[in-house]
Amino acid sequence: MRMYFKGLEFELIDGRIVLTDCFKMAKCKDKDKKKYFNLVEVQLAGENHSSHCGAKQFESSETNHLKYISYSETHNRLEIVQASDKVSVVTTFLAYDDTRTLRVWSHVTNSTDKPIVLEHISSFLCYGLGENGTESVDNLYLYKFYNSWHVECQPVRLSFRQLGLFNGNDNRSMKRIVGSNTGSWSTKEELPQSIIEDTESGQYMMFQIENNSSWYYEISDNAGLLYLNLGGPNTTANQWSKVIHPGCGFGTVTAAVVVGSSINEVVGEMTKYRRHIVRPCKDDKQLPVIFNEYMHLSWDNPDEERTRRVVPSVSELGAKYYVIDCGWHDECDYDVLYKKVGKWEASKRRYPSGIRSIVDFIKSHGMKAGLWMEPEIIGLECEEMENYYGDECFLYRNGKKIVTSNRKFLDFRKEKVRKYLDSVIAKLVEYGVNYIKFDYNQDCGAGTELDSDSLGDGLMENSIAYCRWVESVMDRYPNLIIEACASGGQRLDYKTLSIHPIVSTSDQTNYKKYPYIAANILSAVLPEQAAVWSYPVESQGMDSFDADTFESVNARIDKEQVIMNMVNAMLGRMHLASAVHLLSEEKRALIKEGIDYYNSIVSAKKSALPYFPWGFSDFLCKKVASGFISGKTIYLALWNLGGDGVMEIDLPGYNVKSAKIAYPEAADEKITRGAHSVRVELGAGYKARFAEIEICPQT
Repeated sequence: MRMYFKGLEFELIDGRIVLTDCFKMAKCKDKDKKKYFNLVEVQLAGENHSSHCGAKQFESSETNHLKYISYSETHNRLEIVQASDKVSVVTTFLAYDDTRTLRVWSHVTNSTDKPIVLEHISSFLCYGLGENGTESVDNLYLYKFYNSWHVECQPVRLSFRQLGLFNGNDNRSMKRIVGSNTGSWSTKEELPQSIIEDTESGQYMMFQIENNSSWYYEISDNAGLLYLNLGGPNTTANQWSKVIHPGCGFGTVTAAVVVGSSINEVVGEMTKYRRHIVRPCKDDKQLPVIFNEYMHLSWDNPDEERTRRVVPSVSELGAKYYVIDCGWHDECDYDVLYKKVGKWEASKRRYPSGIRSIVDFIKSHGMKAGLWMEPEIIGLECEEMENYYGDECFLYRNGKKIVTSNRKFLDFRKEKVRKYLDSVIAKLVEYGVNYIKFDYNQDCGAGTELDSDSLGDGLMENSIAYCRWVESVMDRYPNLIIEACASGGQRLDYKTLSIHPIVSTSDQTNYKKYPYIAANILSAVLPEQAAVWSYPVESQGMDSFDADTFESVNARIDKEQVIMNMVNAMLGRMHLASAVHLLSEEKRALIKEGIDYYNSIVSAKKSALPYFPWGFSDFLCKKVASGFISGKTIYLALWNLGGDGVMEIDLPGYNVKSAKIAYPEAADEKITRGAHSVRVELGAGYKARFAEIEICPQT
């Protein structure tokens, strides 16, 4: 018996249902090996992990005992039910009409009359990678999306052999290719997504795991077959286990999978899918330009005088929101702020006229106002709030409150935490604030033992509670935009991004390095969500807040620096910053032109698909190109980062009808078009331009 659903093929073998073909890329050529295929992995504590497995999450205790029960299909939804004598498992596949990407998850229920402990369950599992299994390790490549502070979204392509899988064992190895995160910064080392390339078939498989804390995937071998296992946390990798009482259940995190014939195709299909799962935000539909005082201006030390000085100038440039970042609160010196935060009361020392007064001032200049906060923590020395919350409102490990980077972590499962922060948000909204930046500047580690079955369970429950709280705030205040930030891009996961309309992609402070992030980021974040800093006036240091003058700024900041900063932010969301009020009118005109052009492509951006003409970029590249396609136009950012400036860009599959430099409009660089290519001569040095290329499909 065979069953089909949206590119998947299932077979019933000896009472077990297995996935034998995944989008034609992961399939079984050897009929005798289909018995090794599984649909879901489930490991229970105390039950035999029957295989010679090492740390691998395969052939788990219940997996080979699960028998097929039922199969239910509607237009875009498939549910498969399996059961053993201990658990029943429902695996769900969800499809969408406009993309081939499938969303998948599983739900396990305890069928016994006693509690059981779940140690692992997969969200998605498929066997058959590579046409010849382990003999294909030199033809299979994995794009791992490395991520860290200031160097977010850096894909690296390595063969399965380079990653440690070999074809020397006909049975099985102990080696796993692993992607994993443990902790509350979900993307501090790697994004929860990857692309598998099969050079034999020419196919690419892209997947993502959607969780805002711990997650795990492995690629490994069994009986000469290669498999992919995606999921949330587990005992071995993440210190997670979950007690399930009789009749109760547990649902995995969701994952998404798609196969296509190129990087552009699979990222494009994933982009379409991501638009389905993102919560809409009414006030963010026009993707407004946001000015934030933090970067290269106030840093952690904003004050009323500086804000009042900068606001009129920013308004003239066309920004729609003005955000005051860290430091509008508390009375202490800026260098000890993070030890004191937690009350979220306005600083009379910095804003003697009051925050409501400064919000009114911002609005009087035609902009909406925003403030920063870090709701999930209190500072190490914030005794008032520690006493208010009491010991029960914090995350614990080994009997002690978790303390990292001068922070203690709040437990959002506790009503007292949510109620206090609700009162803070209500006060900010009463002030007239329309935008709040939720930051999160440290990782709490494996989790909390308080009121939990394991450290990982406590972490996951707290993460879920936090997300529910954020959504409750959004429900109460539908006109409020809430930005997600975690020291830049340390939470670039699609659990977080399904809730927040906009996310900070990086804290990168060097405009010459930001292109390497901006050029790749649309592979991980929707263009309408991916906030990129544009700081035309690079400051001289975090302690020299007002040392700059009109003369000193314009002596060191040239037009090309202004232009590159604007181009950096053109593909995503523009977060304008720095002392733009000190620039000459000629340079300010370039900023205003950039904002006007950004606004002109908003409607195209909201339906655009990413386009990487040279593939992904890295910090060794001297020339970088990246963009998106909307309708019959490719919008392309071009950066020369120390190269000769000659950009030869092939556009296979497209006829080029016209090409122009769209920003800056007065650019005199030569751009020529071939039948299926463009050539741009930027000249040597550090320069950037934004191009529009009119295309039609090649027949």
